[in-house]
Amino acid sequence: LELVLLPYLHAEVVWCQEEPENMGAWSFVQPRLAQLLKELKTERAEPVYAGRRASASPATGYAHIHQQEQADLIK
Repeated sequence: LELVLLPYLHAEVVWCQEEPENMGAWSFVQPRLAQLLKELKTERAEPVYAGRRASASPATGYAHIHQQEQADLIK
């Protein structure tokens, strides 16, 4: 990952996932990615999360709301 990020030291690093914030890999990846960005002395030392808000359920249960959330996430 270090080799991939080296050409982009001034870029904003965004972690995007379909799962809610408290599910999926974000909680595992965030501290490790933040440490790597700090070690690389990037302009923006903290990764940004882009995804669904924390939730007790991985989906709303309503197809039309899920589709809207998905569309918003892709934007």
